[in-house]
Amino acid sequence: MHQRKMRWERLKAIWYWLARWGCRFLCIFFFRFRAYGMENVPEKGPFILASNHQSFLDPLFCGVPLRRPLYFVARDSLFSNKFFGGLIRSVNAIPVRRGQADIASIRRVIAKLNDGEGVCLFPEATRTNDGRIAAFKGGLSLLWKKTGAPIVPVLIDGAFECWPRYKRIFSPGAVSICYGQAINAEQLKDVGDKALADILTRKVRQMQEQCRFKQGKQPYNYQ
Repeated sequence: MHQRKMRWERLKAIWYWLARWGCRFLCIFFFRFRAYGMENVPEKGPFILASNHQSFLDPLFCGVPLRRPLYFVARDSLFSNKFFGGLIRSVNAIPVRRGQADIASIRRVIAKLNDGEGVCLFPEATRTNDGRIAAFKGGLSLLWKKTGAPIVPVLIDGAFECWPRYKRIFSPGAVSICYGQAINAEQLKDVGDKALADILTRKVRQMQEQCRFKQGKQPYNYQ
């Protein structure tokens, strides 16, 4: 039984990296993809990527530049189709019920972090309507308190222009992703859940402004 499990885990890892290279080709070919700040993602140990949410392809954009595998938190409705649900499970997606305390899924996420894995989530909880970054929802403080995992703020820019939520399919374009400096548990020890969400919201919005300014794009107004 143990050998069978080890063989399955090995095959799953091989599939993940094959899928990653296929997604990398997609990013380069269709999206003139650029990634910055990969050195801010820990090379070992647990970490949490907290990213804004612009399109269905955001998990792909977050994971492709990194050498380490990621686990992705995804809403449970995406798993209703058996084929698609099985596909995203095979590349480390963890279903979570939106709008309620899904204790079982939270425990799975905590277990992955305690195993030294990286987890990617989207604290806006839904894709943007207009490219702007909505206020992040709470809940992240529980994860780092239970695991001590540093939080890496992540910005995705350009994906909304390529695939806004009102379009059925994406269009080619330019997409950038920026990994910000990690915030460790020591920096967060006196920070409450709402305060942490506010800090991350401001940080990712600042990253968005800097990214768009460098590309000659009009920054969003959050006043």
